[in-house]
Amino acid sequence: MPYHSNPLDLAFHALSDPTRRAVVSKLADGEAPVSDLAAPFNMALPSFTQHLKVLEDCGLIASEKRGRSRWCRLVPERFNEAAVWMEAERRRWAAQLDRLEIYLDSKEEDDGSDKKSD
Repeated sequence: MPYHSNPLDLAFHALSDPTRRAVVSKLADGEAPVSDLAAPFNMALPSFTQHLKVLEDCGLIASEKRGRSRWCRLVPERFNEAAVWMEAERRRWAAQLDRLEIYLDSKEEDDGSDKKSD
């Protein structure tokens, strides 16, 4: 993935796919074996495990072999990094919208005072 160089880029890339988002949602309920995660999807297991590899490579999930099954779980730290970034962006956009509102209110007041003097 040449265009995704930092961990946050990789995480957002991984979450851009609906199959991978569904896996993350399922794992939010707790760890699960790959076979359970793959069951709702109409795809071959090798194709499904490619989705898991993308999630694991970017650090959103971790897996381990237990007996004959491979189990997956979420890695909260990567989600925290994404949440921190999104919250900072939300605050930045809220501040910009607040400044726009103040500006528009001041223009409205200026326009109102000009009309009264006509």
